[in-house]
Amino acid sequence: MIIKHFTDNDLYKYSVMLAIQRLYPWAYVRYEFINRGKNEFPEGFADRLKEEVASMANLKMTKEEKQFITRKCYYFDPVFIDFLEGYQYDPSEVKITQQGGELKVDIEGYWYRTVLWEVPLMAIISELYFQMTGAIPREVEEKAVTKALRLKDMKADFSDFGTRRRFSFDVHNVVINTFKENGDEYFKGTSNVYLAMRYNTIPIGTMPHEWFMFHGAVYGYRAATVKALEAWVDVYQGSLGISLTDTYTSDIFYESFNLKQAKLFDGVRWDSGNPLEYTDKTIQFYKQNRIDPLSKTIVYSDSLDLDRVGEIKKYVNGRIHDAYGIGTFFTNDVGVKPLNMVIKLVQVKMNKGLKFHYAVKLSDISGKNTGNPGEIELCKKVLGLVD
Repeated sequence: MIIKHFTDNDLYKYSVMLAIQRLYPWAYVRYEFINRGKNEFPEGFADRLKEEVASMANLKMTKEEKQFITRKCYYFDPVFIDFLEGYQYDPSEVKITQQGGELKVDIEGYWYRTVLWEVPLMAIISELYFQMTGAIPREVEEKAVTKALRLKDMKADFSDFGTRRRFSFDVHNVVINTFKENGDEYFKGTSNVYLAMRYNTIPIGTMPHEWFMFHGAVYGYRAATVKALEAWVDVYQGSLGISLTDTYTSDIFYESFNLKQAKLFDGVRWDSGNPLEYTDKTIQFYKQNRIDPLSKTIVYSDSLDLDRVGEIKKYVNGRIHDAYGIGTFFTNDVGVKPLNMVIKLVQVKMNKGLKFHYAVKLSDISGKNTGNPGEIELCKKVLGLVD
């Protein structure tokens, strides 16, 4: 059993789960596994994956996990925490098939339930792949020490975002332990709630792309950013205030990000495109709205390594608070090629009895666009992103 703990999942899945339950309890969705790297999966992989998914039904939140979430996640109400205590994964929501080396995984069900599958399912796929291909991790602790010390020398605030594409839970565990021992005040925490509990650090995370994607599909792409942000504020009242900007491109986001929201949200997260251009664009936006950039944060999180962090930090040069959420480079830098994969929301509806609408994501680079190609083109036309 690869996933052994209920909270071996990322915080943002729980935070969006609460928002869904509060505002859209009848919403019904489909997710799809996207194998961007075109990896060939070994024979029998789907059967092993089905066994792992079936075992998820046995996971239950422990008293220790509940106490940790109650203590650290002050923005979760007691009703929601009690709900998590009673939650059980339903394997019938996940359909897995394999033809040759091609793996297909689909998730369907009420959004408030199915939202938890993405991260642990990807972690299982990654770890199982390396198990079945006989890969052996190398220099895990040594590399983690080097990274922690280098980031500390740069005075770079950093967090672990590496659950989804990690080599294994054991590697992830060693990495967080090493960061806790060597990162000092610059190691800010991890997106993984269980490991945050185990090492008494901060669970990190806010909202995912799917939050914006749902609002775009249901309310229209021009209204998506404002609707998504206002809905988030309705639920969290200013807590969990780092917003993604690139679901429908950051240019469109900043056209919609109004003064109230800009003042209320603590900052934004860069997740695609050119980080240096993004830095200037974000600082300019805050200055134009008479907001001190030093009172805000940019969390940089796309494909980072030490050189990239150094380049960005030098360019930022103290003009805004910069922080770094690093994923695969932390948890799967062990001598293998990590899987290039995602699980994305692809269709949504406000009620199970209604028709599905496509959900798409544009990003700040076309290579990360996801969703139905025709709907992507329609979204671009609606937003004026094509001639």
